[in-house]
Order: sequence, then C-alpha cells, then structure tokens
Amino acid sequence: MTNLRVSTDKSELNIPLIHQFLSTQTAWARNIPLHTLAKAIDHSLCFGGFIDHQQVAFARVITDSATFANLVDVFVVPECRGKGYGFALMEAVFSHPQLQGLRRFTLATSDAHGLYEKFGFKPPLHPNTYMEIYKPKIYQALNQLN
Repeated sequence: MTNLRVSTDKSELNIPLIHQFLSTQTAWARNIPLHTLAKAIDHSLCFGGFIDHQQVAFARVITDSATFANLVDVFVVPECRGKGYGFALMEAVFSHPQLQGLRRFTLATSDAHGLYEKFGFKPPLHPNTYMEIYKPKIYQALNQLN
C-alpha cells in the first residue's frame, strides 16, 4: 500500500508541472502548447496523484462514460518511480465509477506493457480493424506558426 492520494478534482492539479513534464519529458506530447493541454484537461477525466500536497503523478482518460475510454498522458515524476505509485494511480483509474461497464478501453504505450497487463490490457484482438490519423510532430508545427 502506498501513501499516494489520488484525486479527480481538477482544481488540485498542478498544471505547470503537468505541462512541463508532458512538453519536455515525453515523446507523445513534446512541445504541447499550454492552451492545448488546458483544453484537453478540461474535456477529460483527470487523475492527480499526490504525496502530501505535492503532485507526483498524473493520468487522463478521454471517455464518453458509457461505451469507450482511452487512457493517455500517464506519468510518475522520475524521483518518485519504483514506489508503486503508477500501480496505485491505475487502481484509482480502473475503479472509478464513471469508467465501469465500458465496452472498450484503449491506450498506447511503448514501455509500460507489464503495468497495463496487470489491469487486463492486451494487444488488439483484431489489429487490422484499427485505423488512425497520427500527427506526431503537430505541436512543433503549431509552435513554429506562432
């Protein structure tokens, strides 16, 4: 059992910390503009992980709360890794009442398969049915326009 407190109260989120981490420490959100992140947070179910009053973890779920959810932007700050906080954060996500009874829950990960497998994630049963429009350099392009 960890001493991580998880909250979905967006007023508790440390937006500068989240923005700094996502925009500089991740491949998927590198250079994300603050206003884009703020809009994404506004329209998502967000989970902040806190030790005392300091935010150390974050996860965001995009969902219709009835049939589908996509887990994104999951992180634990480097100095707090290896303490079970990622697992505790995922327990909070997957036990949230708004995320029960969904037909499909998706995510993309390059390095945390072991964690997500503990919560039932597997490779897609029919990967040939999935399509996407993926623009990995969109934030860099937007920043160059501004």
